[in-house]
Amino acid sequence: MAPLQLFCLPYAGASATAYLRWRRLLPAHVGVVPLEPPGRGARLDEPLLRDFEALAAEMANVLCRQRERHAGPYVLFGHSMGGLLAWRLCHLLRERGHALPQRLVVSGCAAPTRRDSGRLAALRGDAALSADLRKHGGTPEAVFADAELLRLTLDVLDADYRVCESFRCGDAPALPLPVHVFAGLDDPIAPADLHAWAIETRAGHTLDWFPGGHFFLHDSQAEVVGRLIACLNAAPASATLLPA
Repeated sequence: MAPLQLFCLPYAGASATAYLRWRRLLPAHVGVVPLEPPGRGARLDEPLLRDFEALAAEMANVLCRQRERHAGPYVLFGHSMGGLLAWRLCHLLRERGHALPQRLVVSGCAAPTRRDSGRLAALRGDAALSADLRKHGGTPEAVFADAELLRLTLDVLDADYRVCESFRCGDAPALPLPVHVFAGLDDPIAPADLHAWAIETRAGHTLDWFPGGHFFLHDSQAEVVGRLIACLNAAPASATLLPA
């Protein structure tokens, strides 16, 4: 089977290296390639970006450089903020005349037309950011116990929340590639906001539900990766119904 590159974008406050653990779960022909934003991971010494369009343009540049080394078929995956960035990257790549991914997989992410960034405006300062981290789960307790690690996490989270707060949808034509949506059964994102991804593609979409809250991709990792493998191998499909 031809090699396939899975380029992954992180959620707010995280490093894309979190996806490296998937390498042992995916087939040998699928290569996991983290797309790391500035200010974290291997790019820790670079300044954080706080504007959505600036970050999307930077990540498009990173992807294009990676594509110079991996010119074969590829898929974009992103969770939460990463899903929104992955969607924007598809449009930027099309505008630049680059080859598009075979498909887009977005996880724990409301559709672009259904984004509500209002709540993020109130999430400023360490106390509010720490409380939000605990509310959503997915952050090891060791992070809260280590002052230096917590400082780094909160700085990245604050910058990423400003990125999301600055997002404006605008008019974007539907993408000519399938979109697969992953969602948590206990995630507060409204089902209608997930179904709205249907208008972002003219090549079919799917919606799959997993046990867990906003970080179901960790809580239900085996199920998520199993469904991801199926999406990588499947033909475009119509949207699924809401769970009974």
